Amino acid sequence: MTDTTTGRPGSVEEINAAVALHVRALRTGRGWSLDELSGRSSVSKGMLVQIEAARTNPSVGTLARIADAFGVTVARLLQPANDRSVHLSDIQDAPVLWRGGRGGMGRLLRGLSDPDFVELWDWRFAPYERFESEDHQPGTREMVHVLVGEIVVTVDGADHVVQAGQTLDFRGDRTHVYRNETDSPTRFVMVVAIPPGEFDRRMPRQR
Repeated sequence: MTDTTTGRPGSVEEINAAVALHVRALRTGRGWSLDELSGRSSVSKGMLVQIEAARTNPSVGTLARIADAFGVTVARLLQPANDRSVHLSDIQDAPVLWRGGRGGMGRLLRGLSDPDFVELWDWRFAPYERFESEDHQPGTREMVHVLVGEIVVTVDGADHVVQAGQTLDFRGDRTHVYRNETDSPTRFVMVVAIPPGEFDRRMPRQR
């Protein structure tokens, strides 16, 4: 996460504090040691110590691995303690969990953990930016709808060009990469649907 804005909802300090609170509570609630969570998530014990102490700004990939291990959404790890049953938010308050080297960004607009696990993202890619996503827990699906420009989504080595007005649906438990290969900016919204249940990355995957 690289949002450097402070003093409002979604600031780095507030995000890190929320992540620290939820990771520690979820881990201790399951009776897991730091070593157990490290093994399940493939996140080092040292990094987990830093996260639970709110002393680091974890990447979206690290958050995704921890969320998968617990069987929750990334949004669940960012959820404010006073979250409400009805929630209206502004895009400027959505946390920026990814920034590209050319000015692009990925915002997590909202996530649901009840009754189903769903995340809603807003992504903006500058020309020739790319984002390589780790494969998610088995059964995860992603839907991408392009609003402006076009994006190339590579899933298991196969390229899929998605243009403005088109929607791509694919299995997110495969290795996948997003690339803007044009001279123009690209914007798209993404929905990630995640099956319930904890995921242990030490266990073999079914392909």
